[in-house]
Order: sequence, then C-alpha cells, then structure tokens
Amino acid sequence: MNQEDLQIRLKVEEMIHYGYAALRQFPKSEKHVLSAEIRQCMYRILRLVIVCNRRYYKKTTMQDLDSELDLLRSLVRLSKELGFLPFKQYEVWSRHNDQIGRYLGKWMQWMKQEAARRQAVSKGQGR
Repeated sequence: MNQEDLQIRLKVEEMIHYGYAALRQFPKSEKHVLSAEIRQCMYRILRLVIVCNRRYYKKTTMQDLDSELDLLRSLVRLSKELGFLPFKQYEVWSRHNDQIGRYLGKWMQWMKQEAARRQAVSKGQGR
C-alpha cells in the first residue's frame, strides 16, 4: 500500500463520518430513500478504494470509483436543492468529495505513469 492509497482511504472515511452526521438531519420521510442511497454510495466508494488498492490491474476499478464519486456528488447536490441539506453542510461535504476526487486523479495519473514506465522497461529488455 503506497502513501496515496492510504490517504484516499482516510479521506473517504472522514467523508463518511461527516456524511453520517449530515444524514441524521434529513426528514424522516427521506431517511430510507435518499439518505439510504447516499449511505450506500459512500460504502461503495470505500469498498472500491479498498478493492482498487488490492488489485494489480486498477484501471477499471478506478473508473468505477470515479463514477461512484460523481453519483455521490449528484446525490448530495440534489439533497441541497430539495432543502434536506443546509448550504453550509453541502459546502463542507462537497469539499470532502472534491478532495477525494483530487486524490483519485493523482492516483490515476500515477498509475498511467507506472504503466508507461513498465512498458518502456519491457521494450528496452526486448532488444
């Protein structure tokens, strides 16, 4: 596990802690609908980070992780627009999500560089 893997996992766990506190304030009518969907989305993100860390070929898992993070952003935005989430909480939660997105982007960039480096090394050995 490299440093980037650990940091993104910690950030996801921080986001889940914050998200749980925010979801407790949703109206009862939404606790088992939108709130449950957001909760499941956060769990899927954490699961994908863990799975991605364990896999040798990470590209498709990272793409799934990116899509899931995009879905979470949309659900959080929808919660704010429907009035279930105050603007300040939306702002903080969005910052958490953006930070995770930046870590994921760096991780994806690092994976591309590693793949290019491996390819260059293997071409050099083939001579």
